[in-house]
Amino acid sequence: MKPGLRMVGVVAAAFAAGTALGPLVAPPIVSAFAQEAGGRAESYRLLDLFATVFERVKAEYVEPINDRDAIESAINGMLQGLDPHSSYMNARSFRDMQVQTRGEFGGLGIEVSQEGGYVKVISPIDDTPAARAGVKPGDLITHLNGSSVQGLTLQEAVDQMRGERGSSLKVTIRRPGTESPIELTLVREVIRPQVARFRMEGTDIGYVRLSSFNDQTDNALRNAVTTLRRQAGGNLKGIILDLRNNPGGLLDQAIQVSDDFLNQGEIVSTRARRPEDAQRWNAKPGDITDNLHVVVLVNGGSASASEIVAGALQDHRRAVVMGAKSFGKGSVQTVMPIPGNGAIRLTTARYYTPSGRSIQGLGITPDIEVLATREEGNAPLRDREAELRRALRNDNDAHPPPPLPPLELPAGLADKVQRLPPEGAAAFDPAKPETDFQLQQAAGFLRAWAVAEPQRRAAR
Repeated sequence: MKPGLRMVGVVAAAFAAGTALGPLVAPPIVSAFAQEAGGRAESYRLLDLFATVFERVKAEYVEPINDRDAIESAINGMLQGLDPHSSYMNARSFRDMQVQTRGEFGGLGIEVSQEGGYVKVISPIDDTPAARAGVKPGDLITHLNGSSVQGLTLQEAVDQMRGERGSSLKVTIRRPGTESPIELTLVREVIRPQVARFRMEGTDIGYVRLSSFNDQTDNALRNAVTTLRRQAGGNLKGIILDLRNNPGGLLDQAIQVSDDFLNQGEIVSTRARRPEDAQRWNAKPGDITDNLHVVVLVNGGSASASEIVAGALQDHRRAVVMGAKSFGKGSVQTVMPIPGNGAIRLTTARYYTPSGRSIQGLGITPDIEVLATREEGNAPLRDREAELRRALRNDNDAHPPPPLPPLELPAGLADKVQRLPPEGAAAFDPAKPETDFQLQQAAGFLRAWAVAEPQRRAAR
């Protein structure tokens, strides 16, 4: 989950521009220099402290230490102490990340974070060893090949989960609501996730699921919609864009996907530490669906780039957002290469939906709540951004957004959507779309919408 890879150059340029001095006014400049000098002196004292500790550890630790490993661990500790999403990547990890954003990587097929020393599953990637084995969002990975992950950095744990194609890894999982640990043996594969899966639901509703936001996402979405329109033969009544359990990815892809459905208006904006570094992105004319009705499905595993898309389409009332509240990651990470030494992933901004609201720690609240199971209706919200240690605060109080415009739906249409599955409903089976309650409610809603209000072709 890392919108911001494409912002590296932009942010670096903005930082460089920020060093220019303004009009010369003697007293403030003297004061500023004095403060800067004092701050620099304190920084040098603290760096001396670090050097002292490093030398003591190097000389006295019970076993010899590797200097590079120790320094990289210290850097990673500094970054991870800022927020849950900043971290250091060594050269190998940086290469792996670059491969992953191109849409291909080796391993088990799970997006993870770290919580309480354990590896926490954000989302399994479709059609990968983890997904086929039944790994679920919110699972805590406690052991790899029988060894505890406690004490490992997130990157160290990820490195252990990756490996040669065909090699196996024993994974121990602690799942909320399950008393006994779950033991799984997964066989690593070269992961080439199909970023967009699509099909017709019946003869009149197009279904597109985006599993992540990498370099291939926008092209894959465009191909999916073109194919569905051709298959429907003029009978397409609406599109379901499924972003459930999509952990995010590249910011530029989230912008392009949003733009695919919008003819005009803001898509997303970012606010950094300095006001002059703020940015905004606007839609260009052209809607790939020709203004078909759209439902966006989200849940607690929809994060980051997924929330940018859902928020943009919701704010413009271009789509009806349905499902459960999303994860709530409203920050932007910029990947900054360190020549010869990997890169740092640093939180550099918060992002805001077109109405100016931050979803940091709050998530996207669906326009129409539809829960996947009856049990979900009684369960407290958890496994969200707000529950992570050192999560950034939400600043909507400082920048209160205006209320969203009302949904323009035919009277009584939303009331026809059921919030909970009926008693005794079949358990969800990924191979059987008819067991996907949220999907079926979205399809029924679009059909009823098309009957009550024919498609509007005029540009908004």
